[in-house]
Amino acid sequence: MDGVIMVFWYWWVLAFFLLAIELLAPGFFFLWLAIASFFTGGIVLMLPVLSLTIQLLLFAVLAVISIILWKVFAVKYSVKTDQPLLNKRGTQYIGSIFTLTEPIQNGQGKIKVGDSLWKVQGEDCPINSRVKVTAIQGTVFTVEKVA
Repeated sequence: MDGVIMVFWYWWVLAFFLLAIELLAPGFFFLWLAIASFFTGGIVLMLPVLSLTIQLLLFAVLAVISIILWKVFAVKYSVKTDQPLLNKRGTQYIGSIFTLTEPIQNGQGKIKVGDSLWKVQGEDCPINSRVKVTAIQGTVFTVEKVA
């Protein structure tokens, strides 16, 4: 593996390839690998005698460092919102009271929320009983009967 000569611009081509993947793929991960590849290419440009093994190790270390730095930056400068449950639809309903559209039998039933039906689990109750959402597990509400 040390017999292969790795020219600096190979790393830059890899960086642009990773940036292209970042543009096409959802997520926010390949950007940090592209940054590590770009810096690895810069170091190889300054020190062209580095073996391929050292270059790969350098790339791996820079990739981990860039990801860790991003995580630290994201936590430190995260935006606080006045609607933290905006994209957590099911969690928004915890504490709400609904009427059963299907009875809870053997621990499972359904309620209508807006224009959609949600599965519920809880103690058996007849249809049209009022239940309060206490938790959510995946897409199933945990409910308790309201007196």
